[in-house]
Amino acid sequence: MRAIRGLWRWRRNPLRRATDLVEAWLALAALLLTVVAAPVLGSLVGAAAQNTLQESVRQQHHDRSLVTATVVRKLGGPLVEPDPDATSAHDTRSRVLADWTAPDGTHRHGPALTTLQSPHKGDHFGVWTDRHGLITARPLDSATATTHAVLAGFGAALLTTGLVEGGRRMIVWRMVRRRYARWDQAWERAGPDWGKAGTGS
Repeated sequence: MRAIRGLWRWRRNPLRRATDLVEAWLALAALLLTVVAAPVLGSLVGAAAQNTLQESVRQQHHDRSLVTATVVRKLGGPLVEPDPDATSAHDTRSRVLADWTAPDGTHRHGPALTTLQSPHKGDHFGVWTDRHGLITARPLDSATATTHAVLAGFGAALLTTGLVEGGRRMIVWRMVRRRYARWDQAWERAGPDWGKAGTGS
């Protein structure tokens, strides 16, 4: 609104300088870019991120399998931090030695993380494995992927808004500096006669 008011105010003002009109048009252009371009760019980035992440979700669910592992014995050491993408991030995890069967039917044996509070020999728990039976992180779920895509879209829109406003401020700053430089030159030219009687007569 300020940009529109500025354009209207300088429309036929006799005190209008060329830079005043440029500054008003620049503010209007920045406003339009912020209102139109930022949401459009945010939507495009969000949609692209959504397509890529959902494809990753499908690929991960295709390549990874949830299998049942059996505790052989508990391994010593401190508790492991929970997976931030896990459904319940408050679960504490213990390291255990476990047996499991890979999706290809081979028998596997090795260390694994479990959310069992007090794991004992023979307890069962789920682990995610790749096609070869190696333990891997659980696949990304669709809801988390959508959340990341939405955040990417908002981030792109905010970044566009910041760049537009930053560009506008930089151009205005350079215009003001140029204006001050011209004023300094004019004062330097008038300086030798400043204060003398009869100057300008």
